Amino acid sequence: MSNISASAATPSFTPRLVEAVRQYGTLGIFLVLVIVASFWSDAFLTERNLMNVVRQVASGAGIMAVGMLFVVLTRGIDLSVGSIAAVGSVLCAYLVAVQGYSVPVTILLVILAGSACGMVTGFFVAYMRLPSFVISLAMMAIARGISLIISAGRPITMGSPGASLVDFGSGFFLGIPQPAILMLIIFAIGGVVLTYTSFGRLVTAIGSNEEAVRLSGVPVERYVLSVYVISGALAAIAGIVAASRTGIGTPQVGVGAELDVIAAVVIGGASLMGGRGGMFNTLLGALILGIITNIMNLAGVPGYHQNVYLGLIIILAMLIQFVTARSRR
Repeated sequence: MSNISASAATPSFTPRLVEAVRQYGTLGIFLVLVIVASFWSDAFLTERNLMNVVRQVASGAGIMAVGMLFVVLTRGIDLSVGSIAAVGSVLCAYLVAVQGYSVPVTILLVILAGSACGMVTGFFVAYMRLPSFVISLAMMAIARGISLIISAGRPITMGSPGASLVDFGSGFFLGIPQPAILMLIIFAIGGVVLTYTSFGRLVTAIGSNEEAVRLSGVPVERYVLSVYVISGALAAIAGIVAASRTGIGTPQVGVGAELDVIAAVVIGGASLMGGRGGMFNTLLGALILGIITNIMNLAGVPGYHQNVYLGLIIILAMLIQFVTARSRR
């Protein structure tokens, strides 16, 4: 009798364990990583180092990961985010330093430019039904070329006209880097939209079962288009933040960033098959990447080796998703 009870309890225990891993696995990895890093290097938990980590995440994968999550939820992918960030960086410096536009107008125009890039990608994906991988790859090449054309292949210094942007990029508010505060605000807005609005629920539903959403009368194409616009706009904002950190707009911004952004979303538990993902875990995924990079820098790991380790981390995250998905079935 006891054997029967034990065998009956096992199936019910396994799904609960799998669900716990799915919901809290990213948080667990984050906490373990912080503990390991603190033992690995005495410099890790210093205020200066931690502020440097969050500032790098904010100007790197962090902000772009919000837009990428919306795209991934619809079962798409956006490989152009790094190149659009480069457009945002050089266009920001060009408009301020060369054309003499004010900072607020410059920011608006740069965001509109990023949105336009996302709209082009989204149009072909949503209305022409072309693969997001191929179209965003084409936009990646186009946007990178635009950034090189605008800058003539050279960095553009913002100088005194962009002093307020530089102050923002290097400044603090309540002891927290201002770019990090901006990133947290964007994540908070993204979380509210994703969780509490019909837009967020429909985006998730499209990734789960697009045909069912379409048959219910929802204009699926419009929603798919909008997530690419969001992704492009946030990539442009990331480019502005990157330029504000250094006071220079350069076409080298965002080279390979699409890998980091996708890794942050995947490590955060989002499914590349669409329909599953959350903002909080995506934020943790971006921070995990930042901590791993920081640990490798403190340990003196060469940059080329870091790319190998990053690829292995993505594979590990995908394996965890695969195992938990099979266990849930």
